[in-house]
Amino acid sequence: MITGDLVDSGHTDIDIAIRFAEEAARIAPVYYVTGNHEARLSQYDRLRNGLEAAGVSMLEDRAVELERDGEKITLAGLSDPDFTVRGDIFGEIPAMVSTKLESLADTESSYTILLSHRPELFESYASSGIDLVLSGHAHGGQFRLPFIGGLVAPNQGLFPKYDAGVYMESSTQMVVSRGIGNSIIPVRFNNRPEIVIVELFAGQ
Repeated sequence: MITGDLVDSGHTDIDIAIRFAEEAARIAPVYYVTGNHEARLSQYDRLRNGLEAAGVSMLEDRAVELERDGEKITLAGLSDPDFTVRGDIFGEIPAMVSTKLESLADTESSYTILLSHRPELFESYASSGIDLVLSGHAHGGQFRLPFIGGLVAPNQGLFPKYDAGVYMESSTQMVVSRGIGNSIIPVRFNNRPEIVIVELFAGQ
């Protein structure tokens, strides 16, 4: 699962991103949603075409059904809001996300996993009845302080609420990865890069 910002819009190498996707697809099926950097990327069409040619499933505001041993999971993906609304001056994004989720997934009849770049929209995910959200965007808070956590994150500002780890609201869990790269600030402090492994168990 790739939850966006596969490239840095300011320092882009499309060929490296596509080669990474090709090698990942040799290991397992790959599902992908965009981040804010893809929304700013002038070469996004080239990236998208390359990822599709590599066998990556692009979940741009759509859902697929996964089945194993007769059990089904709905896997849904949201395109980054920056493709539609830049800056969100009027607070449109949470309502827009909720509307999209209503049409994407039938959360009543199957376990639903959502790939979405933005952890700060957790309340919208939870109110839509999503079971598990996989997210990123926060870079682990960039600089992590003992007993405090992350210092700053995009769209959350100082001391972000959702910087890394597992969060729970109602019946919705969200896993926020610290990711493996950097962005505007090219330095991490006390904030090791990570790739998250999630193991699902059947309910009793």
